[in-house]
Amino acid sequence: MSTGTRLEAFREIDRGTRLVGVTSGAALLAVLVAFVAAVEYVVYPLLAFVAVVAYGWYAYQENTAAVLMFFTTVSTIVILGLITVYLFVKSVPAFEQMGLDILLKTDQPLWERASNTYSLAPMIWGTLLTTVIAMAIAAPLGIAGALFISEIAPRWAREIIKPAIEMLAGIPSIVYGFLGWVVVTEYFYRELQLSNFSSLMVAGIMIGVMALPTVVSVAEDAIASVPGAMKDGSLALGASDWQTIKSVTYPAAFSGISAAVILGVGRAVGETMAATVILGHTQAFPDPLYDVWEGTETLTSLIASQYGIATGTQLSALFAAGVVLFITVLALSIGSQIVEARMRRRLGGEE
Repeated sequence: MSTGTRLEAFREIDRGTRLVGVTSGAALLAVLVAFVAAVEYVVYPLLAFVAVVAYGWYAYQENTAAVLMFFTTVSTIVILGLITVYLFVKSVPAFEQMGLDILLKTDQPLWERASNTYSLAPMIWGTLLTTVIAMAIAAPLGIAGALFISEIAPRWAREIIKPAIEMLAGIPSIVYGFLGWVVVTEYFYRELQLSNFSSLMVAGIMIGVMALPTVVSVAEDAIASVPGAMKDGSLALGASDWQTIKSVTYPAAFSGISAAVILGVGRAVGETMAATVILGHTQAFPDPLYDVWEGTETLTSLIASQYGIATGTQLSALFAAGVVLFITVLALSIGSQIVEARMRRRLGGEE
């Protein structure tokens, strides 16, 4: 759109709407400036913004609603951008001092304030192990649950089971962590005669249970979006219900199911409180590396357990852990969006 076209489109907006949009935008900008420069004066532009919006809502409700939604969208993008920039800027000192050793260093010392040496490698490994354990639980159980709810369960059972599974997502993560510590950890410690009272296995199990509602919900939506004509055609050719599920429904919804698993992985990677409660907060590799019965550390539990006492390079190293988590979850989210888009194209007959 050319500049002249934009000006013409702006002139076509009625005068009142232009007045509300410009003045409310100016007031919102003044709120931001006051918040950064002189927070004690932020109330005055905020009151001006509320007054302008109230007048616009009274006189030009529809257009004022559109202006507010525009500001909300822009604010969301700006806030996300500021958080991202702040996260990366605060992590720079750690990367400047440690270089890639902050991600790759595997020899002692790994995390020591005295020598100002910090390595995230043990925590990255701990995060990987807990995520693998969690998804070994959430992925098969979640897919099976979604198939059962969508394709097998009678209506009355579906109306009970689906809300019950979704209620699991409403339980606070600290409760999962407490139950894992008091019940599951105690059971494994007693029955397996473990040498310590915390382990990656217990953390992975509880995080897997927490990720289960995400996998079930998204996978069930993907399965439900498979056109009924595809299933009816299979049944009309003499296939059984199970053959239809196995050969038609599941392959057609595979992209959406994959997206559900990816989102579940993101949930597992970013879980904080359950891991913080269960793990022993030792910044070291398990010995041997595959020993999931040792209580090392994850990236999220590292941040949660040390942010209150961290200063200088140590604090910057925690921000570096946040950068690793941010990039990982961002990549998983983008991957799930790509997979979901592929599913929509496939079900729409575009490929």
